[in-house]
Amino acid sequence: MAGKEIENEQKKYKQFLQRADRANVIKELPNLHEQAFATINCLECAACCKNYSPRFKTPDIKRIARYLKLKESVFIEKYLHLDNEGDYVVKSLPCPFLHTDNTCSIYNVRPSDCSRFPYTNEDVFLKRKHITLKNVTFCPAAKFVLDKLIK
Repeated sequence: MAGKEIENEQKKYKQFLQRADRANVIKELPNLHEQAFATINCLECAACCKNYSPRFKTPDIKRIARYLKLKESVFIEKYLHLDNEGDYVVKSLPCPFLHTDNTCSIYNVRPSDCSRFPYTNEDVFLKRKHITLKNVTFCPAAKFVLDKLIK
């Protein structure tokens, strides 16, 4: 997509998210989420893992460190750093837990941000519009859901 097309699409998405009937959208999200993931295979993409980091909250750090048999401090030192918002995120991209086949080495204990991404089945999709607008630029599932809502 050309720059102008992307800009127009983002404008359309932003206008929809600002005016959307919250109750109706939230009612539609679970079904649209299921439709999206029935047609989109995250293992073919993994753009989220290649280009962005989830937040690693305290329970995530405890769970993952235990799984990796590391002390929490060692896990943090080896893999994480504090971003400018005070959240722990991975030190480098792509995510150090992403395999070359786009599978995740810590999938069963992954951060809650990863398991919830792209928030297409919860109210975060509407509440945090800036995140949804960013996600639709690289996540086919988020784009699918938003496009269906607009139609």
